Order: sequence, then C-alpha cells, then structure tokens
Amino acid sequence: MIGVAASDLQPPQCYQHQNPVPSSQQLTVFCDFDGPIIDVSNRYYTTYQLGLADTQAFYQVQGISLPIQQLTKHQFWQMKQDRVPDVEIAMRSGLHGEQIDFFLGRVIEIVNQPALLSQDKLQPGVSWALALLHSQGVRLVLVTLRCQAQATQILRNYGLTRLFSGIYGTCDRDAAYQNYADGKTQLLSQALAEQSLLAGHPTSAWMVGDTEADLIAGQTLGIPTIALTCGIRSHYYLKQFQPTRVHSDLLAAAHDILESVRSGRG
Repeated sequence: MIGVAASDLQPPQCYQHQNPVPSSQQLTVFCDFDGPIIDVSNRYYTTYQLGLADTQAFYQVQGISLPIQQLTKHQFWQMKQDRVPDVEIAMRSGLHGEQIDFFLGRVIEIVNQPALLSQDKLQPGVSWALALLHSQGVRLVLVTLRCQAQATQILRNYGLTRLFSGIYGTCDRDAAYQNYADGKTQLLSQALAEQSLLAGHPTSAWMVGDTEADLIAGQTLGIPTIALTCGIRSHYYLKQFQPTRVHSDLLAAAHDILESVRSGRG
C-alpha cells in the first residue's frame, strides 16, 4: 500500500488550550475523524447506489442490460464493517469483470463530491464527549486521513475547532476512503512529536479510532488504543487487532479515559 507522502502533509492548526492541568497529569487524546466524530454511512451508501446506477446506464447505452441486485443499506454497511472487499460487494450486486472496474472507478470519482459530502453528520454524543474531555484538561488532537481543509471546515461549522490543540490531515482527498495504515502511522508520528514539543514535555496519550489503520498506527508508536464500533468496522473485526479497549462511541470512550486518569490507569 502507498501511504501519504511527507510532502502531502500540512502543518497542524493549533488552538490555545483553555484548561491546562499539571504536567504530571497531562494527557493527550489523538482521535480519528471519520467514524469516531463523523458518521459517513449515508455518504458511502449513496455513493454505492450512484455508482451502480452509473454503471448500469453506461452499459445500457451499449445495449447491455445488467442484472443489478442493489444491497440494502444495512447489508452494505455490515459488509463494510466486516471489511468485505469492494470487489466482492460489487460482485454481490450483480457485477462482474470490467463492470466491476467501471463501478469502482465511479465510486472513487464521486465519493468526495460536495453534494455527497453534505450527507456526513456528527455522531451522537460527540459534542458532549469532546467538551467533557477538554473541560478536564485533556489535550485533543485530530489525526485524520481526510483532507485537512475539509475536516477543519466541518469542525468549524459545528463550533468544535476551539476544543482541539491540533488538526492533522492530508491534501489527498481520496486518502480517507482508502484508509492506508502506513499513511495514518506517519501522520500520527508527526502529530505526536509536534504536540510533545508544543506541550514542552512528553505526555501520556491514547489513540482513538474506528479502523485497523488507527489501531496499527497507535500500536506502532507505542500508544494505547481505543477502538470504536460506531464507525466503519465491526466489533468482531476490530478485536482481531487487539486494541487496549473497545467502546461503542466517543462518549463511552471519554468516560473511560477520564476514569482511567482518576484511578491512575491512564
């Protein structure tokens, strides 16, 4: 897999931390964007539907009628959570051979179009979870393969940028859809190094995410990981990567993190 090149990474945007805590208690939570914070399921399913429709129309012009069998959203999302390859999803939808190539090409072309991006929405409880962590002096740092400008704008729209000490993203608008582990590891490594410098001392940290890329990145850099099942991977799939903890959503993870700090486990 090809990761995000260093030249594609933008400098982090930093926001002043409003509730500093003693350095002995300093904790940084590095958090992924798509999945933990943003629900992308509607956009991904609509992209799938449009990709099938475009493929059917393309072959219809050639006099070829395709036996399309569109999956329900529940079927589609369950396959995505179980990491079923897109090629197999296409096959189960009635496509084969070059039809699959055309379909996958269309998905990549349209998944980040503005009309589809507008379908993304904030996950339930996220605003409370972020505010809770911030109010307890936890440094919040976003580490996402989403285009940095997109992620920053979405957070700004929800009034959440002030809660983050740093926002790290890419210039590659397709990186988030591909979700490469080496790209996430490189980005997290940069964020960890720069945030330690900004804090003036090493900090304890957690990596929170919903995919294997997030877990691998945290484990590679020696950071305990929290897997969230509200995103694009199932509980069963994520458990295979042996995360430190597994939670249903960011609010549950926030409460666990704070309890860990209070009990001396964090």
